[in-house]
Amino acid sequence: MAGEAQTPWEDGGGGAVSAPEPGGTAAAGEPPVLEVRDLAVHYPVTRGVLVRRQVGAVHAVDGVSFALRRGETLGIVGESGCGKSTVARALVGLTRPTAGTVHHAGADITRLSGHALKAVRRNIQMVFQDPYTSLNPRMTVGDIVAEPFAVHPGAVPRSERRTRVRELLRTVGLDPDYADRYPHQFSGGQRQRVGIARALALRPEVIVADEPVSALDVSVQAQVVNLMARLQREFGLAYVFIAHDLSVVRHLSDRVAVMYLGRIVETGTEEQIYEHPTHPYTQALLSAVPVPDPASRGGRERILLDGDVPSPVDPPSGCRFRTRCWKAREVCATTTPPLAVPQAFAGHGGPLHHPSACHFAAERTGPELD
Repeated sequence: MAGEAQTPWEDGGGGAVSAPEPGGTAAAGEPPVLEVRDLAVHYPVTRGVLVRRQVGAVHAVDGVSFALRRGETLGIVGESGCGKSTVARALVGLTRPTAGTVHHAGADITRLSGHALKAVRRNIQMVFQDPYTSLNPRMTVGDIVAEPFAVHPGAVPRSERRTRVRELLRTVGLDPDYADRYPHQFSGGQRQRVGIARALALRPEVIVADEPVSALDVSVQAQVVNLMARLQREFGLAYVFIAHDLSVVRHLSDRVAVMYLGRIVETGTEEQIYEHPTHPYTQALLSAVPVPDPASRGGRERILLDGDVPSPVDPPSGCRFRTRCWKAREVCATTTPPLAVPQAFAGHGGPLHHPSACHFAAERTGPELD
């Protein structure tokens, strides 16, 4: 198996580096490269043997909205089953949304099909979670990286494809001579680099990374995150970076969206979310992040949530987090809180001035802490 260095925060170029600075070349005045409005994905639940009939629906994603600008990273975090991966698949057209729009370059991706959708996919590529199953074991690494050229034959002339593949492998920190090897000859981190090279092949504007480091060792995670940060700076890429590890998301993200049971419950800059969370669910997630030095926790204690995550087939009325929330009151069951800046913070600016879907986000009280 080809060797892979295990030094934390190594970018593959041979030198150790510090944790990457988040963000690329995002400009607030530029139009977004990706704009998502009220995205919903519901999967039908059916019963019957001879005659199948729909008796309900899994509300995997329910009203997600955000905008992504060039060179920016939006991190999406949440528990397993909250809808993160479904959002990712809808962004690249692998899952057909039930409602909502995904706009790129003036076109609504959700309404496209055939050649029109194929053309848009040149600009929006995906890096998958599992580097072991996302690569065809019967194809060489060179063929895998060159596969986008076969799908889009006009992108690169056939005579130049091998040279381009070698350049892409070198760009992601792999030896160009590895092009003739097969995926089983590589480690997990190297396979994920191959997946990133494939995503870069058509020079996209947006890369959707669906938990790209969750299957890797911690030291290798750092290498891949550093690599993605470097590529963003070099190519002006915009990332939708999906993960359940809040520490990894913090290293790479400019903005963060926290999802719970199919909805975004809080969104803001990296500093706002990690240093000044206002939604109870975000506070609970952050309280579970391990801190090597207890003295650096800043007085933050572990928040233990009661109960299990409700079923997406029958989500709670009003606020979906209310069944586990220590702030829940009668209004939480009858009225869905909007994702908006709490009125107490509106007009005052500062780190608390960011959207949170909680009726009582301005209240700083917490549950009994363990």
